[in-house]
Amino acid sequence: MLFPSIITDSPITRIILDDATAGDDLPDVLAVVSCTDPAAYHGLPRQTPRRTPLLAEHALGLYGRPSLRGHRVISDDGDVATGLDWSPRFILDHAPAVDGGRLSMTAHDVNAGLSLTTEIEPMVGGSLRIRHALTNVCPGSYVVDGLEVCVPLRDDQNEFIDFTGRHENERQPQRHRVADGTWVREFRRGKPSFEGTALIAGTEGFCFGSGSMLGVQPAWSGNTVLAVDRITEDGTAVFAGELLQPGEVVLTTGDTYTTPWIVITACNDGLDGVAHSLHAWERSLPAHPASQPVTLNVWEALYFDQDPDVVLDLVGRAARLGVERFVLDDGWFHARRTDTAGLGDWWVDPSVWPDGLKPLADAIHDHGMQFGLWFEPEMVNPDSDLYREHPDWVLQTTGRLPLPHRNQQVLDLTNPDAFAHVFEQISAVLEECGVDYVKWDHNRDLLEAGTNARGGAPAVHEQTVAYYRLLDTLRGRFPNIQWESCASGGGRIDLGVIEHVERVWTSDMTDALSRQRIQRWTVQTVAPEYMGMHISATTSHQTGRTYTLDFRAATAVFGSFGIEWDIRQASESDLARIAQWIAWYKQERDFLHSERVVRLDVTDPGVMAHGVVADDASRAIIAHVQYEESPSNRGVWLRVPGLDPKARYRLRWAGPVAEDPEDVLREASRRDWDPLPESGPLGPDATITGAALGTIGVRIPRCHPETIRLIEIVRV
Repeated sequence: MLFPSIITDSPITRIILDDATAGDDLPDVLAVVSCTDPAAYHGLPRQTPRRTPLLAEHALGLYGRPSLRGHRVISDDGDVATGLDWSPRFILDHAPAVDGGRLSMTAHDVNAGLSLTTEIEPMVGGSLRIRHALTNVCPGSYVVDGLEVCVPLRDDQNEFIDFTGRHENERQPQRHRVADGTWVREFRRGKPSFEGTALIAGTEGFCFGSGSMLGVQPAWSGNTVLAVDRITEDGTAVFAGELLQPGEVVLTTGDTYTTPWIVITACNDGLDGVAHSLHAWERSLPAHPASQPVTLNVWEALYFDQDPDVVLDLVGRAARLGVERFVLDDGWFHARRTDTAGLGDWWVDPSVWPDGLKPLADAIHDHGMQFGLWFEPEMVNPDSDLYREHPDWVLQTTGRLPLPHRNQQVLDLTNPDAFAHVFEQISAVLEECGVDYVKWDHNRDLLEAGTNARGGAPAVHEQTVAYYRLLDTLRGRFPNIQWESCASGGGRIDLGVIEHVERVWTSDMTDALSRQRIQRWTVQTVAPEYMGMHISATTSHQTGRTYTLDFRAATAVFGSFGIEWDIRQASESDLARIAQWIAWYKQERDFLHSERVVRLDVTDPGVMAHGVVADDASRAIIAHVQYEESPSNRGVWLRVPGLDPKARYRLRWAGPVAEDPEDVLREASRRDWDPLPESGPLGPDATITGAALGTIGVRIPRCHPETIRLIEIVRV
């Protein structure tokens, strides 16, 4: 059975299952392929005796990682039996069937008293998503220690990347070679955190533009697990699911546990092919932003030092620049003069805002801008009225609080009273102040996250469900407000949360050089229009490094563009330049946020290159980033994919820098003998075919470090 079986204009991910009917074991996955016409794969023969189902079962003679790990507990007259039904073997109730565009199969193990349903669903953009649902159908409690989707790799997909990271240095790739044994990556912080929960396998040497790939990502904002497993009898498989704490999921008779959706993406055009599929799906979501406003956030301008007159002054300055959304960050609510107090007390502090926030909101709206406001709904400071009244509303194990971090604890949203308290307090502020946008932060990990409702038993799963429910309930009550996911920067960016928000804060690192690395890999999971990218201060608050305004702006302008800077400190010439960049962004954002993202593979380690290519191949905008010193004077060749091979193209410098030719020319390191041409990379009159641009490329001389050139490519 091949699914989906329709012919498509572009390649999509398809899964080929062995034929199976009622009474058979779960069907094996014969292959996962990417193609437009599935006809060539119909009737694919089985070629190995080894089993490869989406649920790996020990009972089938598989000695690698099992997909389901659990056991039954039965208590009878004081006697407790444990360790029962730990190795099920599921038998199909019926042949896998497609209904409403979704492939599903249901199976039982009568002896173990368990039922399993597996669903596979096609996604806009060509990926698939898969999930299991396990039901306990007999007496006794079934403890689920783990339930994961298992997807086989081809034997030549022998390398994979996952991601590491930290605060202010999110999602940095690390490459591995597949070897015998089990490689496991567990995410235990109660959120994806700064690493990012993605695993992408491919053929040897895969890169942005080439390689046969299989991407695997859990669409979940809580604890997760990824594994790569290969033993001497069996080929490589990737496992993905929710990481469950001991006793976190216990199924009584009739209860069901459903895994998060696991998104799989097959393609034959490298890492960019995986990203393109996910971007297309994200752009189809109901919450996808139609257009991202230019945003100014006051955090790095004011921190906790909020003064109404100062903020109103910034409002006027922002409006004159062309800013479209003004965000008041942390520090506006009760007792919040530092990060040691106030979280959980969601009302406006009259000692800071004696007239409330309504006058500020009105002023922002009068200037034609949206009003944004910061919250951290899931957190509480011990120094708060909320905590003093309800210390039992904190996630904790029995008898002690988790170690403090950032002077705060995590509010137990699985507690209905705590949930209702937060919902009503935030709703009151949103209704009173005319808020258009919420920056939703989450500034500590979930340590020892148990709930008092169950004697301190683990609650990360239910807390994650409650987070989604709170966000969706607020969205339902305030349908015109847009929402941003922030977690100390990029600590909660995943394919689960992206269905609930219009924007993510990519990183608390606003240093432009560091942002180049962070943004380069965040776009692997989310489309650029979701990614908050701001012009920061001339000298970075995080690193102390200093950059030109054009370098900072060109780094930010491909995403959800904004400012994170005290613009009172900017010179008149800087303000004029910012206004130029804002105008250019407004002119180009529809193009930048709707077409195909590309990251170019270049041979110079001192250069990065990325951009956007129109789906109809009529146009592209490419950024050449001289990240650091090049090791040679050879320059670099930029090979741009996705253009019409037969058409001819003209190249010119783009963006505000191009308005002054001298600004372009001075960035060449050796302008005396290897200059940058004044009008564009090829000079004023030359054109080049799409085929030549894709295979030979356009040469850019070595440039000064920490500079960027924007190149517009237009079909003639």
